[in-house]
Amino acid sequence: MKKFLIKVNGNQYEVEVEEIKDSVVTSSPAVTVSNPTPAPAPAPTPAPKAAAPKKSAGGSAGSVKVEAPMPGTILAVNVKPGDSVKKGQVLVILEAMKMENEILAPQDGTVASVDTSSGASVDSGDLLITLN
Repeated sequence: MKKFLIKVNGNQYEVEVEEIKDSVVTSSPAVTVSNPTPAPAPAPTPAPKAAAPKKSAGGSAGSVKVEAPMPGTILAVNVKPGDSVKKGQVLVILEAMKMENEILAPQDGTVASVDTSSGASVDSGDLLITLN
């Protein structure tokens, strides 16, 4: 038996393959998988960030940043600077892949700045709102 590491769709598997010494093969060679769970893959390196998103005058004034989880278009901004918000409250509605996604407040706080507007296109990781 010989052991090999095989990579399939980014998952790495360790397999054992039996070597056949005869030149005539009467049946297909046996292949056994000794480790059916994928081996840990190295962590992917993050892609370089594009240009910084446009920010309003108050840009990143708060300590808690709420960022876009995916690229899309802002349909509605439900808060304004100074508003008090509760954890789980809908701050922004983001349309991505023809679905409306509610961006929620990660914790209780006060809106320090709103760094996007209705109709704006955002990329993944763009700053939307900051909270204090």
